[in-house]
Amino acid sequence: MIDWHEEMKKLRLIDDMFFCAFFDNNPEDAEYILQIILDKPDLKVLELYMQKDVENILGHSVRFDVLAIDTEGKLYNIEVQRSDEGAIAQRARYNSAMLDFHTLQKGAKYNELPETFVIFITEHDVLKGNLPIYHIERIIRENNSAFGDGTKIIYVNGSYKDNSGSLLGDLVHDFFVKEPEEMKLGKLAKRMKYVKKSEFGGIIMSELSEKIFAEGKAEGRAEGRAEGKAEGRAEGKAEGKANNLLENIRSLMTNLKFTAKQAMDALGVPVEEQNKIANLI
Repeated sequence: MIDWHEEMKKLRLIDDMFFCAFFDNNPEDAEYILQIILDKPDLKVLELYMQKDVENILGHSVRFDVLAIDTEGKLYNIEVQRSDEGAIAQRARYNSAMLDFHTLQKGAKYNELPETFVIFITEHDVLKGNLPIYHIERIIRENNSAFGDGTKIIYVNGSYKDNSGSLLGDLVHDFFVKEPEEMKLGKLAKRMKYVKKSEFGGIIMSELSEKIFAEGKAEGRAEGRAEGKAEGRAEGKAEGKANNLLENIRSLMTNLKFTAKQAMDALGVPVEEQNKIANLI
């Protein structure tokens, strides 16, 4: 059995599962970091969704770490990414497209699409410009004017060291420390202390772990049925399930720095099966 309070001592806001636990039922702090990143102190979050799934029956579905809607109807997708591959330009493009897909209802006019923001907070300088923040919007090349389609992509560079005392610099600093006492922004430090020290944090982390395992099992069954039907083989089901279990184990090892055994314990893998699965990782 995983001791989540002990495991959380290792985690930072840049770690995906802890990021989700931190902002769970916490629109005030999501609003606060958006105000800092966008330099809009009057921005107000109306709705907040964690781990929001947007299904695409014809293609790749998306799960947004954080999806926020402000009082003007603008949409904000906030993602933390420790892996450069997870924050490539094409990923930002797809997330932006899926925000539109999620928003525009049948029969609605295109000019009813809201302004959207895809925000990646990354561990490394993915865009290699040595800048603290990158704002990406479409422009008309011939006259360098804004295209004005309402889509915006922002990268916050976690590797940029800004000791000037700016709010953005302090925010980036706070995403990479493990203890609330190390944080510079008191509002975030208060929440960090609550999540790490209270019963709430352990419950949320446990629930997230169970959710990953349950969804892995469901995806495995669906993938297995599809493979089995397409190939006419019963082993398709087992193969699909095993592949998704391995992905979930690797995700916990990457995002939470678990050992293989810790990840398998967290996902409820029977002890007698763990050696066999460990050899496949």
